[in-house]
Amino acid sequence: MREDTAVLGRDAYYRLAAILGALTAMGPLAIDMYLPAFPTIAGEFATAAAGVQVSLAVYFVGIAVGQAFYGPLSDRFGRKPMLYFGLSLFVVSSVACALAPSVAILVVSRFFQALGGCAPLVIPRAVVRDYFDERGSARMLSVLMLVMGLAPILAPLVGGQLLVNLGWRAVFWVLAVYGAVWLVIVVLFLPESLPDARRRRQPLATVLRMYGRLLRDRTYMGHVLSGGLIFSGLLAYIAGSPFVFIELFGVPPEQYGLFFGTNAVGIITASQVNRWLASRMAPQRIVRIVLPCAMTAGLVLMLDAVTGAGGFAGILVPLFCFIACHGFVMPNTTAMAMAPHGSVAGSASALLGTVQFVLGATAGALVGVLANGTAVPLAAVVAACGVGAFGVYLTVPVPRPA
Repeated sequence: MREDTAVLGRDAYYRLAAILGALTAMGPLAIDMYLPAFPTIAGEFATAAAGVQVSLAVYFVGIAVGQAFYGPLSDRFGRKPMLYFGLSLFVVSSVACALAPSVAILVVSRFFQALGGCAPLVIPRAVVRDYFDERGSARMLSVLMLVMGLAPILAPLVGGQLLVNLGWRAVFWVLAVYGAVWLVIVVLFLPESLPDARRRRQPLATVLRMYGRLLRDRTYMGHVLSGGLIFSGLLAYIAGSPFVFIELFGVPPEQYGLFFGTNAVGIITASQVNRWLASRMAPQRIVRIVLPCAMTAGLVLMLDAVTGAGGFAGILVPLFCFIACHGFVMPNTTAMAMAPHGSVAGSASALLGTVQFVLGATAGALVGVLANGTAVPLAAVVAACGVGAFGVYLTVPVPRPA
């Protein structure tokens, strides 16, 4: 940790962590804050709940598509200009969501909100790689997860209170203000981490070839996919938990955020333990220990969902364990994937995000497609993600000793 703060200075290090963490939290806030409002939005627009769920699926699609563009553009023009563009689009689209006169306009506005929200997902990872090596990146990413981990705890609770007191449209007004505030902070306090001399002005064909090279890199893709499948299990939980908790087990909508937040505490705790471990253990070893735990939690969840063993607790406990593993797996797999690609950090971060959100959107959609009035679809998708993540990681080439 001491060598990390030496790179920037202690105050600058923690200021950078706070800004990048708050930017990265924009994605979870935009996803989680309006979950308690699904029934209300469906009622106001006189549409089925599935119609409102499309706005969530479209957000995932927008995030997946948009990230592929921000990375190469940030390698070419710098990190801050692309943050300016993305945050501005996020603010304008959030206002459009707040004013939406129909569910169709809401869905379209959510897509553009996601395109803007890509920037604060892709670019912080690239900024971290601009400054730090593999272990330093893992530690900084763990700090970011502490900041962004607060979002899943607070978002449903804040969203529920806004819904009750001001209506669902207030959620999007708050998101617009949040984006505007951090746009100003980025302008004033975030230094540009990619100087002009290190920028890569490449034609489109070169960018596509570079993406092809990354896709053929077994080490890079192994880390991207193993981390992405754990992330997909998290998105499956986000998509399926409102039904399972509220409809199946009778949790009041205003209390949904409490259970949701409890699982977010697991991510925060794990990420901070990981920050300590990253100074003492290689990232490869941490991931190899944690992934079997995630796989086991997913399989136990599946068994409990099929048999009904343990009731609600039989669903909550293994879900908590699986989701907590995200706090260990994501910082380390991201750091290991990005470490050899510092010269194209923006593009490597973009491809990582695109692949992971495609997997996540697919997992979330599967929960809806397989819905049968039980917790089994959610459990089956989470279990498959855990098994797949460990299986993929076993194929990653073992690095040779220095």
